[in-house]
Amino acid sequence: MRVVIAEDLALLRDGLIRLLTAHGLEVVEAVDNGPSLLRALLTQQPDVAVVDVRLPPTFTDEGLQAAIEARRQIPGLPVLVLSQHVEQLYARELLSDRNGGVGYLLKDSVFDVDQFVERVRQVAGGGTVMDPDVIARLLAKPKNAEPLAQLTAREREVLSLMAEGRSNAAISARLFVTEKTVGKHTHSIFNKLGLAQSEDDNRRVLAVLAYFNT
Repeated sequence: MRVVIAEDLALLRDGLIRLLTAHGLEVVEAVDNGPSLLRALLTQQPDVAVVDVRLPPTFTDEGLQAAIEARRQIPGLPVLVLSQHVEQLYARELLSDRNGGVGYLLKDSVFDVDQFVERVRQVAGGGTVMDPDVIARLLAKPKNAEPLAQLTAREREVLSLMAEGRSNAAISARLFVTEKTVGKHTHSIFNKLGLAQSEDDNRRVLAVLAYFNT
């Protein structure tokens, strides 16, 4: 699996290279600024990119903008954002692109190395990975509160766990309810957010993304 890394802190960048390499992934390029990231993504076309949000030269949202632009030119290019910050505008744009794998994790939440590597592989495989804190911050300031207002408090809990990629069994264990109850909640969420019946495996995550797009 070929990986491009974008991180301006040399120690963390080197740490990511060593970590991913030790787990059998090939880091084909590691950069420390936005323009270099865009060039690397377009030329290397990696299986997945691990990208920090704030990169030189502006230290604002350079990494996210480069990732979004690369996905415009290479549809479906898998991107996992690993950052200390949640940039709401560009995060919504990245996460609402339903073509290809995407993820957004906060650095402070990554303590389990094996789990992190698995999340990188999940995004590379076309999956969606979202940090619970990212979901909470995005839902805290929605562009339009009406769709979320239709959900009950329990449905919001289920929605958040669904967006993390948890199965009905995992959600039922977390909330101490039956799988049948979770199934009823998910069905209700799909209906309230206007998601038609589909065989798409990402339908659960689309429930969150559909809300972001309202």
